[in-house]
Amino acid sequence: MDTQSAAALWQQLWQGLRGADQCPALTFLQTDTLSSAFAVSELAATSIGLASQALSDLLSQSTPVSVNMRLASRWFQHSLTPLNRPPAALWDPFAGDYATTDGWIRLHTNAPHHRAAMEQVLGQQADRSALAHVVATWQAAALEQAVVDAGGCAAQMRSEQQWQQHPQGMAVNSEALIAQQATGEAPTPGWALPTARPLLGVRVLDLTRIIAGPVCTRFLASLGAEVLRIDPFGWEEPTLEEEMTCGKRCARLDLKSKAGREQLCDLIKHADVLVHGYRADALAKLGLDADTRRLLAPGLVDVSLNAWGWSGPWRNRRGFDSLVQMGCGIAERGSVWQGNNKPTPLPVQALDHATGYMMAAAVLEGLRQRRENNVGWQARLSLARTARLLQQHGAAPQQPQTGIHSQQDDVVSTIEMNAWGIAQRLRAAAYVPGTPMICATPGVKLGSSAASW
Repeated sequence: MDTQSAAALWQQLWQGLRGADQCPALTFLQTDTLSSAFAVSELAATSIGLASQALSDLLSQSTPVSVNMRLASRWFQHSLTPLNRPPAALWDPFAGDYATTDGWIRLHTNAPHHRAAMEQVLGQQADRSALAHVVATWQAAALEQAVVDAGGCAAQMRSEQQWQQHPQGMAVNSEALIAQQATGEAPTPGWALPTARPLLGVRVLDLTRIIAGPVCTRFLASLGAEVLRIDPFGWEEPTLEEEMTCGKRCARLDLKSKAGREQLCDLIKHADVLVHGYRADALAKLGLDADTRRLLAPGLVDVSLNAWGWSGPWRNRRGFDSLVQMGCGIAERGSVWQGNNKPTPLPVQALDHATGYMMAAAVLEGLRQRRENNVGWQARLSLARTARLLQQHGAAPQQPQTGIHSQQDDVVSTIEMNAWGIAQRLRAAAYVPGTPMICATPGVKLGSSAASW
């Protein structure tokens, strides 16, 4: 473990959540670390620690929180291991890094409509090699813009210095790690907050997809929250469905229809928490801006995620962890650290996972504020701002990195049985006395429940 990086990350995370310089002690156990140009395991442990400390504060506990750094690193890889079948493929065959005439670009094609947008620009190719031949004729910046203009997802590899001079990089620098505020008076909630299942009876409406938001709501589900996830019809997430939906109910709504929007409004009215990962202006375009959501549910804890930040020219640009790593200088720094000439990203999707646990911490802080001060709460986070945190306080570990290895007692004792088969789930990486962090139900298929509480 890089003690200096761990301490700096923990201090910054605590300041981001509570605005206080004096942070509680966080105990680290089994301090094995992933090998990276950045302190990834330290980020994993401190972000999970932040959510766990926020839970402890909600419960008014004074016992120090501890985090197993090796297990935290494993949660940033995956929490579920199928036993009777191979794991789901993580990437579309055409997703990945490609050399251009003047550098590198990453194409994100996991969603069918994102792949179609890429093919609109580069044509349908027989295989990855053929696509690489076409990409090699483009300049990186021009191809990035062309794919984005077509409705797709791409990011040119930039250095950290280039990103800091980019209008979006400068905008992100001015943003808070967790931008949060009270949103008016609210009635006193009736949550019991039992130590064994603290969020029992707390309703969480989940409008997130892919990794960061689902990580947040999975953590809340592990504390007993009633999580209802809403996806559009036709949206599938085969690479992450089983991994991310444990403890949740999953439904579908067509938010482009009047009936779908009315049903969503009714769900918001009866929710305690709303977690959403739409681009900056998407909900407003549906007639559900922050003020409207607050009127629907006074006291709502409203936590939102954006990829590239909440200000600047890219605030409404589609983005994912791997693209942010390419665009902000992390992949380029990894290349220098590794001593090769190819993009070298983090060994895990650390921006997604860390931001997810910070979102969970913001939810728990919002619940504390609601309970103690009778106010609603709003928080905003972004992958790009989390990337900046890692660059500033988790770069170039000075201590040897040991690598992460599994141990026999890493998994919970019961086998998880779900619609796909049987699997093992990791046990929690954090320890809060008296509160087992475990989802009560296994992973489920998207759209398998009704869109109702």
